[in-house]
Amino acid sequence: MSEQDQITGMPKDTSAGFVALIGAPNAGKSTLVNRLVGAKVSIVSRKVQTTRAPVRGVAIEGASQIVFVDTPGIFAPKRRLDRAMVRAAWSGAHDADLALVLIDARKGIREDEEAILATLPDVKTPKWLILNKVDTIDPPKLLELTETLNERAGFDQTFMISALNGSGCADLLAALAEAMPEGPWLYPEDQLSDLPMRMLAAEITREKLYERLHQELPYASTVETEKWEDRKDGSVRIEQVVYVERGSQKKIVLGKGGETIKAISMAARKEIAELIGQPVHLFLFVKVRERWGDDPERYREMGLDFHD
Repeated sequence: MSEQDQITGMPKDTSAGFVALIGAPNAGKSTLVNRLVGAKVSIVSRKVQTTRAPVRGVAIEGASQIVFVDTPGIFAPKRRLDRAMVRAAWSGAHDADLALVLIDARKGIREDEEAILATLPDVKTPKWLILNKVDTIDPPKLLELTETLNERAGFDQTFMISALNGSGCADLLAALAEAMPEGPWLYPEDQLSDLPMRMLAAEITREKLYERLHQELPYASTVETEKWEDRKDGSVRIEQVVYVERGSQKKIVLGKGGETIKAISMAARKEIAELIGQPVHLFLFVKVRERWGDDPERYREMGLDFHD
């Protein structure tokens, strides 16, 4: 081991690469990335299309560093934001060293999966099939689905997992480590995500927003961190804005007597504090910004391409 290796603690003969996860909304991509990274780097929600822009989570397995790209769910786009999200998902697949195609085994091949299978031949990246939620399907049906998917797409490898309980995930991580190209690590050893902390904090609040208002709140809402102040007592003061498109949506987010926004703030504050290891003072404001989904600045904030 060289003197530099001893200083950094980095092993010799390292490998590193990018692995993109693609799949339909709610296939479990974010849950799997968090499981493989060993920490929460991508928000999880029952609400479809929660992930809006590619989020990178970094895992280390032996001498290999694996950078997972959690892409937005691929679906039939109807709006500008939808189209930008789907473009981001396919771009992540094209640019990666390896693509994991995640299929919800319980749901099988539906319209969204058909669209993905039809486009996969355009992706020249090596592709592995990941069947998720396999604990929810009978083995004969699982075998039949596996054979059908491999006949349709000719995947290089197939893995059966449960991202929720971790079954099969250790084997998948070990195989990914073996598949990464030789080369230096791409991120510092202690870095788990490429998201700036203020953006990750906004994503946590957006998750709590969706958890609290899954049915009531329309998809057209977003959260931005406007101020982040490190205070002398070791705590952090954070100010965030929840943007909605109509006044009626603002009333939903605030709740009667401000009860809803207080509950969202409390849940987000607790998780952000655990993430950064510091006390957090979180202040949430709700503002109406009509048609924010057509605002180029919002797309830049999310790392998406605005062009139609």
